[in-house]
Amino acid sequence: MIAKKVIDLTLPINGEVSGVLIEPAKTVEEDGWNATTLHLYSHSGTHMDAPHHFGVNDQTMDKIPAARLISEAWVVDLTSVVPKESITIAHLESIENKLQKGQSVLLHTGWSERLGTDAYRNQLPRISAELAYWLGKKGVNMLGVEPPSVADVNDLEEVTEVHTILMQNDIVIIEGLTNLEQLSREKVTLIALPLKVENGDGAPARVIALE
Repeated sequence: MIAKKVIDLTLPINGEVSGVLIEPAKTVEEDGWNATTLHLYSHSGTHMDAPHHFGVNDQTMDKIPAARLISEAWVVDLTSVVPKESITIAHLESIENKLQKGQSVLLHTGWSERLGTDAYRNQLPRISAELAYWLGKKGVNMLGVEPPSVADVNDLEEVTEVHTILMQNDIVIIEGLTNLEQLSREKVTLIALPLKVENGDGAPARVIALE
């Protein structure tokens, strides 16, 4: 058996994450075991989007085929991008002739280092509409990004347009990734497992890469 390096690309869920509240429900001292009650916004932390999120179609989290959630993925170094930069087709030149239908793309912008700052949400680098269409034509399976969204969350028109293009092209969106700087290879095996929320518009996910 060939040993593989496992890299966790998931942000921890804790009380500091927007949309998360963790309350004690049971304690060993009083009840015999520890347990908590989790209140989770469906797009908190590292999470995945279903087309139902923007009303593109009726596919919800529980209807995304499990086979879609394991994929070869190209890792693209975009650490040179600046705040609010629009990511275009030219940024993906390194994989333009390598990317095959059914493979996935991880964009390493280093943006997770800004977690906890205003810039993390409000100055994020964004997927351009032209790139979203291009990824669709390429038949990309999953698209993973470090910011909490693939588009400017403060611009409803933009965020709707980009999500809609990606979703209409059947691209599974993963947002809020971290630790991409630990990836040493250009191509990895990506495993992204969202909570199987019935009729869910999105869900927190555990995302890992295998080298």
